[in-house]
Amino acid sequence: MATTHVFVALASVAPVAAAIPELRVPLAVGALLGGIAPDFDVVLEHRRTLHFPVCGLVVAAFAVGVAVVAPSTLTAAVAAFAVGAWLHAVSDAFGGGPEMDPWTDPSDRAVYNHVRGRWIRPRRWVRYDGAPEDAALAVALAAPSLVVFDGWLAAVVAAGVTISLLYALVRRRLVTWTAECDRLE
Repeated sequence: MATTHVFVALASVAPVAAAIPELRVPLAVGALLGGIAPDFDVVLEHRRTLHFPVCGLVVAAFAVGVAVVAPSTLTAAVAAFAVGAWLHAVSDAFGGGPEMDPWTDPSDRAVYNHVRGRWIRPRRWVRYDGAPEDAALAVALAAPSLVVFDGWLAAVVAAGVTISLLYALVRRRLVTWTAECDRLE
């Protein structure tokens, strides 16, 4: 789920945001955007075009290094974005493939490794996006953000938890509903 990726990114910046309160907003905004940005490739070649599980580590490490050497709202936001995008790409390998119904015909492609020029196979620790274990993971990962961030950021996290739980309730039905809508057209 996109929300789980966002919660991973937010959880990764929460300790820094707690320690340096003046950077809370740029860290959170960077993490939110970085956690979701790789999935903009869903209209292209999903989990290949904007997902960089190996190269992204280099970019994230460089961005964090710059933020440590020259801390500012901009460098903190860029570092949070880079870390969030990299964590998103890496964590896609822990789930299932990108197909809409992985429980019927699971793919052997989780996320593309641009360095080796081949797909990383899915580990299926989370069987598919919106699976019950995905919803539980989203809730657990949202907890640090609800402790560290307040105001509109906490409201965004709470809304994301609600969306995650609702999506998990209807996830498997979406395939059927989509097929029924296609038949009606």
